[in-house]
Amino acid sequence: MKHGKKYNNAAKNIDKTKQYDSKDALALACTGATAKFDETVEVHIRLGVDSRHADQQVRGAVVLPNGTGRNVRVLVFCKEDKRDAALAAGADYVGAEDMAERIQKEGWMDFEVVIASPDMMGLVGRLGKILGPRGLMPNPKAGTVSPDVAKAVSEAKAGKIEYRLDKTNIIHCPIGKVSFGADKLEENFDTLLTAVTKAKPAAAKGAYFRSCTVASTMGVGIPVSTIKYGV
Repeated sequence: MKHGKKYNNAAKNIDKTKQYDSKDALALACTGATAKFDETVEVHIRLGVDSRHADQQVRGAVVLPNGTGRNVRVLVFCKEDKRDAALAAGADYVGAEDMAERIQKEGWMDFEVVIASPDMMGLVGRLGKILGPRGLMPNPKAGTVSPDVAKAVSEAKAGKIEYRLDKTNIIHCPIGKVSFGADKLEENFDTLLTAVTKAKPAAAKGAYFRSCTVASTMGVGIPVSTIKYGV
């Protein structure tokens, strides 16, 4: 794959044989981001588990202390008595059968987070084939199925992210924008890695963290040491 001049120049500053301290890695990611937009910084974590086994799944959610820098659009499925609280908390859309019908019949997908109260999961379950493949299906582990929908909305708006393994046993998560600077990004990084550490399955054997890389949207992947997390 060919890369542009800016990418190649940034790559010269990265020693791929070295594992950087997280703050140093994030500082390099920021200085190497040369796009004309505010690039997102992502973390890619390869774990020593096998996602094909139910007892080795790693999934959860965590609120980043400095947010993600994105204003996510939130859809809430709840009954009328919780509608006003959800809207007051910042929900962009609130409804029930009306919202389900828009999704099913119109292909409407103008949202990035779906939250549901437990009593609405019978309705939301019918949308599984649409929401599931997009990673939007509400889930108790991610805190998106909750009797307190207002609190769930507040957390989503504040920068709550979900982490989960893909089929290659890698977690991909955004931790903020380049404009945050290395200090705030490092706080978000540490919060995420601490949560993933605590989520280690009992069935996992050997090294838990196999590799960790940070990169901005258009930038170079930078290897990060995870030794301080002790797994």
